[in-house]
Amino acid sequence: MVVSVRDVAAAASVSVGTVSNVLNRPEKVSPETVERVRAAIAELGFVRNDAARQLRAGRSSSIGLIVLDVRNPFFTDVARGAEDRAAEDGMTLLLGNSDENPDREGAYLDLFEQQRVHGVLISPLTDDLPRLERLRKRGTPVVLVDRESADRSYSSVAVDDVVGGELAVRHLADIGRRRVAFVGGPSSIRQVVDRLEGARRAVEATPGMSLEVIETDSLSVLQGRAAGEQIRERPVSERPDAIFAANDLLAMGVLQALKMLGTVEVPGDIALIGYDDIDFASAAVVPLSSIRQPASLIGYTAVDLLLKEAAAGSEFTPEQVTFQPELVVRESTRA
Repeated sequence: MVVSVRDVAAAASVSVGTVSNVLNRPEKVSPETVERVRAAIAELGFVRNDAARQLRAGRSSSIGLIVLDVRNPFFTDVARGAEDRAAEDGMTLLLGNSDENPDREGAYLDLFEQQRVHGVLISPLTDDLPRLERLRKRGTPVVLVDRESADRSYSSVAVDDVVGGELAVRHLADIGRRRVAFVGGPSSIRQVVDRLEGARRAVEATPGMSLEVIETDSLSVLQGRAAGEQIRERPVSERPDAIFAANDLLAMGVLQALKMLGTVEVPGDIALIGYDDIDFASAAVVPLSSIRQPASLIGYTAVDLLLKEAAAGSEFTPEQVTFQPELVVRESTRA
């Protein structure tokens, strides 16, 4: 049997309004009454209906976060930072994994809209953002995560991925490598495009350097392994002498493939650098050089912006926060 507020009120010999005050504004009720109502709640096993309460309030105490791939530890760290900031305001985080699939991304946006979340954080798949605009028109704040707002109409928290791509390839140039392969994709993902753009800029600024692009279907270990196998099977004269992978998962897959038969030495034959600096990068069989992003800080800052926008409403001016990436050198690119 479902216990209602009326049942609690009857058991405690108080009004329904008094029970509501005990649940939501206990400071307005005498300590003796609070104790009596809470005793009745415990005895009857009453559980408050937060869904109904949030429906009346028009907005829940949850924040929705949609990431590209929850298997990527980078996004796990982003979610942890977001959760920490949300908890400071007594809020919870709902995590959705688009898996780089636009249909799944749309399904999560629909779900969060139905749940009337306090706001949405999202690392979107493309620059086409009509669903997000619909959310905002209905009063739900939206903040882009790990992605800049192209027209600055949305608040965003990101790292300068063009600079990150430049850092990676300049490092490869500094250790004497000249035939670089960029492994990453799909090209619909903005972060991939920006990292490749940075790589191209570094190549253009280095005499005698060339860049080959090997596009992948996703940013996963399996796709990295497939790209690495393709490179490993080439004649030695046709292989690159350095690889820049668009993220660390791809880099780890490439490393597995290159080391599989023991015919390619890293970094002796091919230097390898990734992106994100996830924890596994330093623990790889050949510790991976990488471009570090402050993942937890990105998530924390995104929630901070979202709460500011929710409080300010239509008076809020979107803010863009851009962190600078950092080169981390390990054994996979030692000179």
